[in-house]
Amino acid sequence: MNTHRLKTEVINSLFILSGALLLALGLVWFFIPNGLLTGGSAGLSLLLHYISSYSVGFIMLAINLPLLIIGYKYLGKMFTLRTILTIVLISFLVDFGIEVLELKAFVLDRVLASLFGGVFVGLGLGLVIKGNSSAGGSTIVARIISSRTEIKASSVIFFIDLIIIGSALFLFDDRVSVLWSVISIYVTTKIIDFILTGRLDKKVVYLVTNKIELFKRLIKEELGPHGTVLQGQGLENDEDKRMILIVVEVSKLQVLRKMIKNNDQDAFLIISEANEMLGRDD
Repeated sequence: MNTHRLKTEVINSLFILSGALLLALGLVWFFIPNGLLTGGSAGLSLLLHYISSYSVGFIMLAINLPLLIIGYKYLGKMFTLRTILTIVLISFLVDFGIEVLELKAFVLDRVLASLFGGVFVGLGLGLVIKGNSSAGGSTIVARIISSRTEIKASSVIFFIDLIIIGSALFLFDDRVSVLWSVISIYVTTKIIDFILTGRLDKKVVYLVTNKIELFKRLIKEELGPHGTVLQGQGLENDEDKRMILIVVEVSKLQVLRKMIKNNDQDAFLIISEANEMLGRDD
C-alpha cells in the first residue's frame, strides 16, 4: 500500500469513527429515551427495539450482516469491509453506551430530541459517507435494486423510510412521536446534504434580457466582475437571445432584483440553489 492510499484509508477511518460515534450518541441521547424513530436500518432497529426485548445494537447487526452478504457483489470489496466495520462499530457503541456506560437522555423532550437527534444522526451519517462507507440497511437494498432495475436509489431509500414511519403509525398509539420522527428524518437529510456538498450562501441566477450590455456594466459595478454571457434561442420564433449567468450572494439578491426592476421590466429571471461550486468563478 503506497503512502497516498494509506493516508486516504486513515482519513476514511477517522471519518467513519467520528461518524459512528455521533450517530450512536444521537440514538442513545435523543431517539431511544424519547421513543423516536429515524430513517434506514437505524430506524427499523429502533422500531423493532420498541416492540421487543432485544437491544438496538443486536438488531442492527441482525438486519445488516445478512444484507451485506447478499449485496457484496453490488458494493465492492473495500466498500463492504468499511460498511461492516461501520455497522459493528455503531452497534457496539449504542449497546455499550446504554448497557455499560448507562448513558441517560440528554433531554426528555420530543421536540428538542427530534431536532438535535436529527442533527447528530445527520452529522454521523454524513461523516460515514465521506469516509466512503455506509451505515448499511436501506443503502444496501437501494444499491441492489437500482443496479437491477431503473428505480433510483434515492427513491428506494425514501420508500423504505416511508414503510418504517407507516408501520410506526399502525403499531403505536403515540402518533405525535411518529410525526416528530418525520421532522427528525428531514433534519437528518438536510445535515447530510450540508456535510457532503457544503451549504453555500449563494444562488445561481440566469438573467434573460435584451439589454445585455447595460446589465453587464451594472452587475460589474454592483455585484462584482464574475459572470458568463450565454447565447440561446427562443422556442417560439427562433429569435436569438442572450442571457447572463452569475452566482450571487443571498444578501445581494435584492440589489439585483431592484436593478432589474429599474432597468428592464421585460427581463426574465431564474434563481436556483448553488449546492456546490468548484474551480474558478470567472
